[in-house]
Amino acid sequence: MIRLKNKEQMAGIRASCAMLSELFARLVPMVAPGVATGELDDFTREFIQGKGGKPAFLGYEGYPGSLCVSVNEEVIHGIPGKRRLKEGDIVGLDCGIDLGGYFSDAAITVPVGAISDEARSLLEVTRECLERAIAAVKVGGRIHDISRAVFGHATAMGYGVVRSYCGHGVGFSPHEDPQIPNYVGSGPNPRIVPGMVLAIEPMINLGTGDVRLLDDDWTVLTLDRKISAHYEHSVAVHEDNIEVLTSWKMPK
Repeated sequence: MIRLKNKEQMAGIRASCAMLSELFARLVPMVAPGVATGELDDFTREFIQGKGGKPAFLGYEGYPGSLCVSVNEEVIHGIPGKRRLKEGDIVGLDCGIDLGGYFSDAAITVPVGAISDEARSLLEVTRECLERAIAAVKVGGRIHDISRAVFGHATAMGYGVVRSYCGHGVGFSPHEDPQIPNYVGSGPNPRIVPGMVLAIEPMINLGTGDVRLLDDDWTVLTLDRKISAHYEHSVAVHEDNIEVLTSWKMPK
């Protein structure tokens, strides 16, 4: 069931998203060679709790971190720990905040120092996929309009699209209906209406779109071990406009 949000609830979600945006603005500059993924997670937890929020991912279905940190061929749900980032890596940072019962969600893939041209192109195209997906959100349209925007651009550029995981509704919990695939399939295709809050998140691979799950039951890898990129924003649907609620820059 899709749970629509009223103006008061949207305000609560917007505040959660503003806090998440501030977190990303502070977190992204910390990414550098030699930094341990666990250090990024520690900062995330302390920042959120210090601001009066709760890390939405910590303990969610047993997840052990406050931040998902996915390096290179890790698509999503990388568990932070002792691994240290190296020059040339790319690292996906995915986080959500529970602020008084209102949830936000966003992700960005960050270069670690100088990266290869093929890695930089993958990041650029994946971010373009997100931008095109957001542009496809229109009142009266369909969820598959979003899916089509992602899939069409990624495949036209020669990249693989992850099908096993998708975007989703957000606001009252970390994951809600509707599901938002990054490809057009035969699944549900609800109409886009005011009151929806959508977490749109292209996951695009340099090679095949196929993935596998590690034995930790969380970390998702590309099947061919080629690199993957992930970008995500929380987006609110209003009667007269589409509002991008999250940012990777300091909120104004």
